[in-house]
Order: sequence, then structure tokens, then C-alpha cells
Amino acid sequence: MIRTWKAMGTTVEIHASTQRDATGAEAMISDAERRFSRFLPDSELSMLNGAGPGRHEISPEMHDVLTIAAELRDRTGGMVDPGIGAALIDFGYASSFETVTDLPKAATTDRRLGRWSLDDDSVILEGDLRLDLGGIVKGWTCDRVVEAGLASVASAGGDLRSVDEDLRVEVLDPQGDAVVTVHVGIGGFATSSRTKRRWKFGSMEAHHLIDPRSMAPAVTPILSASVATRTAVEAEAGAKAVLLRGADGLAWADREDWIDFALAIWQDGSVYGTQVRRAS
Repeated sequence: MIRTWKAMGTTVEIHASTQRDATGAEAMISDAERRFSRFLPDSELSMLNGAGPGRHEISPEMHDVLTIAAELRDRTGGMVDPGIGAALIDFGYASSFETVTDLPKAATTDRRLGRWSLDDDSVILEGDLRLDLGGIVKGWTCDRVVEAGLASVASAGGDLRSVDEDLRVEVLDPQGDAVVTVHVGIGGFATSSRTKRRWKFGSMEAHHLIDPRSMAPAVTPILSASVATRTAVEAEAGAKAVLLRGADGLAWADREDWIDFALAIWQDGSVYGTQVRRAS
């Protein structure tokens, strides 16, 4: 059975064998949203973001997610870092996206990327830091659902994990037309796009993909990037890194042995990709 519903600020889809598995998958996804949403005031993430600088004890689940986030921050050369949360708020993405509206003036650009690190069962926050774990948690949760045997495919906003050898996914252009069909098979796949979740901020077009180097919405010739890897959380980070790196994104992906392949849709509509490392 295929089950689709709204959760974690996006559309979630699972392919489950039984009703019991589907119910278990829904519960796992609901638990993740309650813990990691930056929009729920009583979530662990919201309380952590409101705690201020210092060392703070965290749950095993939060430690697991931040451990993965730290590893992917290193793998992407700092391009994917949850420390950009304060910049999202600065530019107007302070609540769930359906409530975000155009804002009348431009944001300041002097904010620096917040620093954070892990130590045993704690996280150390420095400065005026706000964490945003949305993308990482979507991929992480899809991985957990599939690895728990609750679904053969789990997708959250396009961050996907599969153990279905026959699974194929269409990659769409900004007009919603399929530009390529990808054989995902067993593994992870994700697409990152700057054509969605957009709004006006003064005279500029703002979007949700913050470049940690500028702490502002990314300026890149890539409209969307898609990446295949072993897991959904890796694919999510890889796709975002390709898009943020812009003209160098695909060359970077081609050098990374954890990325099976990547493709990008340029702002002129051109589609380019890397060589496939494995048959999915």
C-alpha cells in the first residue's frame, strides 16, 4: 500500500506491506516532527534554540542527528551546516512556510555562521546560534523508517530511501515537466531546488536555501540539483551542496566517492550530470 500525507512541513509518502507497518511508519515520522521541528515551541529543537550559548544535554535522537550533521558538514566542506537557522529567521522564514509572507525591507548581511560542536551527551552552542535541522531530519527519518522494515520506500519532500530494486523516480523541471527518469533501486535519492519556497524580501527574491558563506539565500546558476547516494540523509546533503556550489557543484560531486551520481538543471534549462558510479 502507498500512503501519502502532510508532515514535517512537506508531503510524505511511504510504500508499506501492511497496515501495521504503515501505522508504525507514521508514528516514527510524527515523533521526529515533534522532536525536531523549529516551528513547534515545545520541540526539543525549539527549546535548544532558546537555551542560549553553552553546553546543553540532548536526547540520544538529537545526538544521532547532530552527529550525522557534523559528518556531512565535513564531507561537504561546510556547505551544509544546520547553524544557518538564524539567517532563515532574518530573511523571514521564522514559521511554517504556508505563513511566510513578503517582507518590505532587505535583511542585514553581517551575521556570521553560528558554531556548534558535540561532546558526549551534550551539544555546545556558541554565539547567537539557531539550528535548522529540516533537511537532515527528513532524510534521517526516511532512512530510519526503511531500515526498521516499515516501508520499502519512504520519501519526505523528495528526500527518498528505497529498498525496492525496481524503483524509478522522475526528476522535474521548474514547470513540472519530467526531464529525466532515474533508476534509484536500492539506496537514497534527493533533489534540492531554489524554485520552491520563495518570497520577496525588500527588492530581492528570497528562498530557503541559505549559503553558509554569506548567510543569505544562495546565488547560484543551478535551479535544482539531484543526487543518488547510499542513504536519504546523504543524498539530501549532497544535493544541497551541489546547488550551493553552483558552477563547481557537479565537478565537486564527481570527486566525492560517496556520491553515486548527480545531475543539475541550470537556470537556462540545460541539464547536466556526472558519470554513474554504480548500477542502483
